[in-house]
Amino acid sequence: VQLQASGGGLVQAGGSLRLSCAASGRTFKNYAAGWFRQAPGKEREFVAAISRSGIYTYYADSVKGRFTISRDNAKNTMYLQMNSLNAEDTAVYYCAADQNAPSRTVVTKAADMDYWGKGTLVTVSS
Repeated sequence: VQLQASGGGLVQAGGSLRLSCAASGRTFKNYAAGWFRQAPGKEREFVAAISRSGIYTYYADSVKGRFTISRDNAKNTMYLQMNSLNAEDTAVYYCAADQNAPSRTVVTKAADMDYWGKGTLVTVSS
């Protein structure tokens, strides 16, 4: 499966953005998926995960209550709604998918992901 992230940009602190991840090549509903991010000078970190059906989700503590992950399997697309953004959210955001995860599982480790999209840059100005 090929993944393409989009929706990044420059936003003021307190603002919102919605990222999209479009999947192509294979049936996206067969993959658990998630978002990761990498800030300048830091390692890539987990942000949010979603199960194949979208019923199960999981968030990093740093974004819980502010970010919402969702997916529309009919459109082969995953989303990340980001609210109340702050400067610490500045990073390149990557979407990823795991083809081996069971149907009710969320995947939070980057090493377990099989496919990655190119990142989209989110810059939050304070």
